[in-house]
Formats: sequence, structure tokens, C-alpha cells
Amino acid sequence: MTKITLNCPLPHHSKQIMMAHGGGGRMMQQLIDNIIQPAFNNPILNQKHDSAVVKINQAKLAITTDSYVIKPLFFSGGDIGKLAMCGTLNDLAMSGAKPLYITCSLIIEEGLAINDLQRILQSMQTVAKQAGVNIVTGDTKVVERGKGDGLYINTAGVGVIADNISINPDNIQLGDHIIINSDLARHGMAIMLEREGISFEHALKSDCADLSGLVQILIHQGIELHCLRDLTRGGLASGLIELATHSQLRFEINEAGLPVQDAVKSACEILGFDPLYIANEGCFALFIPESSSDLALACLQKHPLGQQARVIGKVIAKDNDGVVTLKTTLGSYRVLDLFNGEQLPRIC
Repeated sequence: MTKITLNCPLPHHSKQIMMAHGGGGRMMQQLIDNIIQPAFNNPILNQKHDSAVVKINQAKLAITTDSYVIKPLFFSGGDIGKLAMCGTLNDLAMSGAKPLYITCSLIIEEGLAINDLQRILQSMQTVAKQAGVNIVTGDTKVVERGKGDGLYINTAGVGVIADNISINPDNIQLGDHIIINSDLARHGMAIMLEREGISFEHALKSDCADLSGLVQILIHQGIELHCLRDLTRGGLASGLIELATHSQLRFEINEAGLPVQDAVKSACEILGFDPLYIANEGCFALFIPESSSDLALACLQKHPLGQQARVIGKVIAKDNDGVVTLKTTLGSYRVLDLFNGEQLPRIC
């Protein structure tokens, strides 16, 4: 049965910022494309990648930044500190960069327990140590009680890219296989259930993880990687739609091949969500030549974060509109579209 994405219909041309402008759907894309990008327009920004790729003398660097506003601060599988570190490391990894340095800015709400802050900072340091990076600079601000959801974190990251590596949306080609490394929608639904105090027989755990090591394995194997995309806000569907639109190509994915845990399916059915649009924090999409697909799968499946890796679709045609179609389990086809409104607030 074809699922319908449930969200609040909101005007596309609002004169004020709404929560939906940060939800990863159509309104967020319009805000970026119509307001933010034109204000800073330049060729590097127009790469529309998870991180900007720049050259300084002979070095090719990736630079990224992100802010984290999750609620609750602690959740099954991690906390806001782990999320911030993994999110930044993953954004660097999506351009093929080896992460080197991270910055950390804290916006702390008055009343946050010092013990909670220490626990979050230790979580960040643990991820940094495991990834072989250092947190080298930052900033701290405190806002009035009731003005900050406990803690917001902004991180930026810098990584180095080998000269022979070029991974970006412009490299997607006809015939490319689309591979994902893990199951879908676990992070968003784990946060939703924990926030609302809903319990299932099998507890959901966020997939929050650092993917940079896994990507480096693919690179060291000499596999030709055309494009990588971190499937965070807006989930798999929104990530693929953005890439299809940018590359002016048509993607087709197979619903029967999409890995979704039974507990996640149940939660989505009960709450009226489509797992294709739910955030992930340890899952990426890989665009790769069909001839390299088997080798890439073998490498991924040997790694703990890639054991569920599989081909989920293919780039099938040129298309000026950039369309993503889903072949359903019934054999019909559904055109995926960016959702309107807001699905899950405060998830990343």
C-alpha cells in the first residue's frame, strides 16, 4: 500500500520564518534557494555539497559547519555532543575528505546542569579521539532561562582531500547504482518516541555514528565514487530529490529493497510518518558506476556501519526537472516530492 507523507500544509511564500523552514522539506529548500544562497552567491557555495571544497596553495580542503538543536539532549544511542561531532565528520566525509580539525561553539541556557554539560563535552571528545581529530577552537555564550532548549551546539570542520578524489553531485552519471549503507529512519523515530514518552517492545536506538572511516576504506580500495550524500534532515527522499534536481537526472529506487527495521515501520505506521522522509544520522547514499557496485558492497558489508549495505536504485535517464520515482512493492510507481510543513522538530 502506498504511504502518504503526513505534514501540515503551510504557505510557500510566508513573510515570516516558520519552524517548517528548518524541517528539511520544500520550505527549507525555498528559504535556501530564494533568500540565503542569493545573498552569498559564489561558485564555491553553488557546489551545493555537504561541505565546500576549496584549494589553498597545493592543498585541497573540505570545510563544513552545522548547528544542532536536538530535543531531548540525551537519547538512546547518543546525545547532542555525539550528534554534533558525527554530523560534522560525516559532512566532511561526503566530499571524500579525511577530517582533521573541529571547532565547537556552545549556546548554553541558564539552568543547564554542569554535570550534563560535562557529560556532553566528554561525549564529543570521545568521538574526536576515535576519529583522530582535535577540537581546536570554539566559543561559549549563555542565554536566559527559557531561551535555549538547554543547549545548542555549532561545529565546523576542516578536512583534506587527496588530489585524485572528486566526489560531488556534478559527477553523477547515467547508469550509476545508488547504494545505502544502513537501515532508514531509525534516528528520527528514536528521537520522536523518546520525546513523546512512547515505548515499544523493542526499543529504538539512534543510528548516530561517524561514517568518515567507512568512506576512507572505500577510497583506499580505489573505488570510483561519483557522489555521496548524508541522509539527515528530510531523509532518503529529500536527499535524493535534491541531487536529482541539481544533476537534472531521473533516479529510480525500489521500495522492496529499502532496509527499515520492523520497529521503525510500526512506529511510522502508528504515528503516520513515511520512513523515506525521516532523518538518519549514520546512513549515506552512494552513487557509483555499476561496474564497481559489487566491490563497493563487499567493502561496506565488512564494516560494522555497512553490514546492511545494498543497491536500492539506479540513475535511469536525463530529466530537466530532476525526478525520483519509487517502484512500490505492488509494482506501481510513485513520484517522490519534497514535503511541505514540518515533520519532526528538534531532531538534529
